[in-house]
Amino acid sequence: MSLQDCAGSDERFSSYVEGLAGVIGHADRVKPLRDYCSGLLMPCERKSVEPLAAVTAPGRTAAQHQSLLHFVGQASWSDEKVLAKVPQLTPTAVLAASS
Repeated sequence: MSLQDCAGSDERFSSYVEGLAGVIGHADRVKPLRDYCSGLLMPCERKSVEPLAAVTAPGRTAAQHQSLLHFVGQASWSDEKVLAKVPQLTPTAVLAASS
């Protein structure tokens, strides 16, 4: 199933990423954030940057791997700010179901 198969999911995903983008700082981090989040939602065995790069940019996996690796390991965004923002962007029904 793709994101487009679920009514409104593409818009909700974009809104979620935009909300997170507001706390990660520089605009140049938004695309890697979107790619990373997309990869986490896609079916693949491992959720590390190499397989995520392969599913999010199959035609340029090596470059995507470097981009995601830098985003996850080198970029100076705050984990605390991102984690504090997630509950604001997540519907309460989803949060209640997961607890």
